[in-house]
Amino acid sequence: MKAAIYPGRGQPISIETLPDPESGPGDLLIRVDRCGICGTDLAMTRGEAWDYGANAQFGHEYAGEIIEVGAGVNDFRVGERIAVLPSVACGTCAPCRTHGNNVLCRDRAGTASHGFAELALVPASVATRLPATLSMADGALIEPLAISLYGVQLARLRPGEPVLVLGGGTVALYAIYWARRMGAGRIVAMSRSPRRAALVLEMGADAFIAYGEQEIGEVVEALGGAPQVVLECVGAPDMLSRSVNHAAPFGRIVSLGFCTAPDTVIPAIAAYKCAAIQFSVGYSMREFLYIADQMDKGHCDPKAIITREVPLAELPAAFAALRGPNDETKVHVHCAGL
Repeated sequence: MKAAIYPGRGQPISIETLPDPESGPGDLLIRVDRCGICGTDLAMTRGEAWDYGANAQFGHEYAGEIIEVGAGVNDFRVGERIAVLPSVACGTCAPCRTHGNNVLCRDRAGTASHGFAELALVPASVATRLPATLSMADGALIEPLAISLYGVQLARLRPGEPVLVLGGGTVALYAIYWARRMGAGRIVAMSRSPRRAALVLEMGADAFIAYGEQEIGEVVEALGGAPQVVLECVGAPDMLSRSVNHAAPFGRIVSLGFCTAPDTVIPAIAAYKCAAIQFSVGYSMREFLYIADQMDKGHCDPKAIITREVPLAELPAAFAALRGPNDETKVHVHCAGL
């Protein structure tokens, strides 16, 4: 099979020929249809401190068709279409039992992040069957939708509350999508560039505001008051302090941006607002199953964020292009037979 391989140390990604995986007990072998390029993929193939490592196979936003079912698997059949939760968990450690969030598993039971390939071998425990109403493109969006859903749930959003979303990328767009579905009041999206202004409105925001010296007053005016919930979806230094500056008294801030560099927050400023800051990573199978069941029932089509589709052979060029100035939001890589 063909698969994308990251050599490590920031070296260019290549498409290699690897042995076809063979299913074992509890496994599903799937023909990958498509896999989305995530900002994490770009960040962890730069050769910096947070890195996929040498000769890594990767790709975690994907969907495909089952072509082989391993022994002991009774819930899936050949020909069914699935989306994949890419973190594999033991299911028995305290975080697994308490939270069901596979990313928090203490035993680090493995990974199913093999989506940039023609074939992928995944445990049946992390597979989600796609309803007939959903396409493979829908299936490959379940993972980023789950990231944002999990974070918005952690915000404990109450109906009618004003919300500020920092960022204009995939996580921010889907945070807007879920905040709207959960009954938020007015929603403002704020980003450096206005190029996704129309898309944030399509996802459910009421207004777009660009960063600037007057941004706090502009947000208050657009929301009718300071935001009770701030969803930080950028993952860059200074975004936490910006979130604190915007939050209303007793405001709730959820950091979804996954910044890997130091970020300064002045506790006294947060204290004078009695602000709460919650960090978020991952999701549970509960979010995956909910999205698969509800994805076609929302106020807009989540596929609106897909701006380009490329074959697997063009993945290295697509990564190079996304590292520079570009107008893309979500790029999907077609893997099957291309």
